[in-house]
Amino acid sequence: MKFYKYQALGNDYLVLDPQDWQEEPKSDQISRICDWHYGIGSDGILWGPIINTGAGFGVRIYNPDGSEAEKSGNGLRIFARYLWDKKLVNKENFVMETPGGNVRAQVLDQGRRVRVDMGQLSFDSRKIPVAGPEREVLNETIEITGKSWIYCAATIGNPHCVVLVDDVSAELARQLGPLMETEPRFPNRTNVQFMKVLDRHNIQIEIWERGAGYTLASGTSPKTSVG
Repeated sequence: MKFYKYQALGNDYLVLDPQDWQEEPKSDQISRICDWHYGIGSDGILWGPIINTGAGFGVRIYNPDGSEAEKSGNGLRIFARYLWDKKLVNKENFVMETPGGNVRAQVLDQGRRVRVDMGQLSFDSRKIPVAGPEREVLNETIEITGKSWIYCAATIGNPHCVVLVDDVSAELARQLGPLMETEPRFPNRTNVQFMKVLDRHNIQIEIWERGAGYTLASGTSPKTSVG
């Protein structure tokens, strides 16, 4: 199989170009490809470019469990760099189409840096979504493993749950992340950030990504955590 592998802030993705494939990989194939022991190993797959009649280059983003993500900040920066490397774009600003909305990319320093505009942050329970009455989901309580946790929920095209903690660790993210990801109040499941506020200008977070598990970074998590 033909693939391209990139990383951004420790998030790594495989780019699978439809022109190199007879058909789009199925869910079980995606899981095998992303498996770190029996496959190539990856935090996800970027399927594209999908040439269409819209505003730009289409891309679909798949998690290692075979589910589809609406957006990924690091994934889209990688995809933008791929388009640049393959000379599919000849200008520094262009648009990528995702199930979570259009994202504008800017390639800087001849490809050494890539910036993406992920769109508008919202705490609206209908847009995230979060079950219950229409509201902004701020400083609510969730019960997990017999303990109450304060959280906020938000979307920037994909769902996030930000849990406020006094002490943050990878172990905490691995223990509670899968329970919060699948909590019934999140009908589409959710990404989870465990956040400790260090001071007015700095935070520390550990990340559990929906469909991927514990990851080293997430392009949308810091934006969502600081609002």
